[in-house]
Amino acid sequence: MQPSEQKIGIAVSTYNANITGRLQAGAVQTLTAAGYNDQRQVLINVPGAWELPLAARWLADREEIVAVITLGAVIRGETSHDQHINRAVSSALMELMMQTGKPIGFGLLTCNTLEQAIHRAGGNVGNKGCETAEAVLAMLALK
Repeated sequence: MQPSEQKIGIAVSTYNANITGRLQAGAVQTLTAAGYNDQRQVLINVPGAWELPLAARWLADREEIVAVITLGAVIRGETSHDQHINRAVSSALMELMMQTGKPIGFGLLTCNTLEQAIHRAGGNVGNKGCETAEAVLAMLALK
């Protein structure tokens, strides 16, 4: 496959869309600057963080997709539900990366507060969507 035919998948949770939309914008901007125009990006929206591993699998199973970026935001609530989601999603994505041999970018914010999430989605701590895309691009360059 020619490099110009290679694509990067992006799986984005629509839960906490005010945060994940910012992460998505950062990732798209970073990929576009690196030469992956919108025809070389494949976007899948999923309901929440829980669904990210399956969407990433669907993307990674496509031959033309050389890497996947996953983006979501889980914010701590009154129970430990967030911890279970975060642990399961991170483990599943790591396992998927090892099974497929394709970079799977982990852009799942795991914050205590909405304010922390805002700071990590383009606020004073940067944009983790950009950082996740940069990490995927770095891994592709290593290969």
